[in-house]
Amino acid sequence: MTDAQKTAAETALRTTGGAPPDDDVPVDGQPTPLLEPRDGIPPVVATDEALAEIVAAFAAGTGPVAVDAERASGYRYGQRAYLVQLRREGAGTALVDPVGCPDLSSLGDALADTEWILHAATQDLPCLRDIGMTPSRLFDTELAGRLAGFPRVGLGAMVESVLGYALEKGHSAVDWSTRPLPEPWLRYAALDVELLVDLRDALEKELDRQGKLDWAHQEFEAIAAAPPAPPRKEPWRRTSGMHKVRRRRQMAAVRELWTARDKVAQRRDVSPGKVLSDSAIIEASLALPLDVQALMALPGFGHRMGRRQLEQWQAAVDRARALPESGLPQPGQQVAGPPPPRSWADKDPAAAARLSAARAAVSELAERLNMPQENLITPDTVRRVCWEPPGDRSEAAVAEALTAYGARRWQVEQVTPLLAAALAANA
Repeated sequence: MTDAQKTAAETALRTTGGAPPDDDVPVDGQPTPLLEPRDGIPPVVATDEALAEIVAAFAAGTGPVAVDAERASGYRYGQRAYLVQLRREGAGTALVDPVGCPDLSSLGDALADTEWILHAATQDLPCLRDIGMTPSRLFDTELAGRLAGFPRVGLGAMVESVLGYALEKGHSAVDWSTRPLPEPWLRYAALDVELLVDLRDALEKELDRQGKLDWAHQEFEAIAAAPPAPPRKEPWRRTSGMHKVRRRRQMAAVRELWTARDKVAQRRDVSPGKVLSDSAIIEASLALPLDVQALMALPGFGHRMGRRQLEQWQAAVDRARALPESGLPQPGQQVAGPPPPRSWADKDPAAAARLSAARAAVSELAERLNMPQENLITPDTVRRVCWEPPGDRSEAAVAEALTAYGARRWQVEQVTPLLAAALAANA
């Protein structure tokens, strides 16, 4: 039994927060299947009238609120929410349909001063923000698990190892845009927030025991305060298999095909991969077919594809073929910051030595603190400091550089002495 499990075992579960009764807690070490929500499956809220009732109920509730969202990744275009689940003491569980109620700002406003509990918050916050729900305070149970040193931090694994219950896992990747939503899916969705409050409480105690609770609060504050991510530049470069494409005109074909596919996917509201696969884009870009007949012979453009579709993909290839040299993309994506570490030994041997020493020191400290290295300090931050170190290499200068790169106060305090030593030893 881990230290975190012992902490949870010593603490009575908050049955009012959604946990099963205490007499259901397993005594043989085997997790107890959690098959039904404690209060049953609530009706789906899909009208303004029903939403107003939920807003009033959750505004009158007490304590933190558990929040989750389901998307239709792989089925629909974009990452919009198709179901929002909430649970709060005094209000029970609510399942809200953002299709029927696309503006949930009234619900977000009612919970503005409440701590939100999310699992892997950065995944759900963008789609929640799009429908008017943005927390001012949050507790991320996945991140808490990472800081506490749990080897597996998925929601099911955390609930099982900390609380002793097994959640159903069968509907995480279904098409949540389906209407009406089947009852087994709704049961799964309700159970996802059933124990979040209890998990939060157990993890808070464990983080406090390890002396990491303030670190976690700093991380949660940073997530809540972070602005929306800017649109990705040249997203076509992330096409799977792009490493095979070496010539600039072939890159232009990837760009043209990717852009054409994205427009079709957006218009039809389907996942781009269902319009044309990444592998098909790469095949066409490498071959640069001269006509539709040649395109049809390539993998991904078989007989099932209609003539009109084939012609639109061939037109994209033709546009790439017709571009002047000045219109072709440059090899490699322009990125800010240092070059890839594999090239450091040739470009700047001293920087490579600094990075090697810094990585070793960070790895050793992360192991002692029982947490992943990337949560102790991001690899990108380490690379930037090692590539362009502060002039005087003092701890104060290193701390200032880390802060400028977005490191939290606890991270600066932990890694500054290590990085300053690594920089000084390899000046």
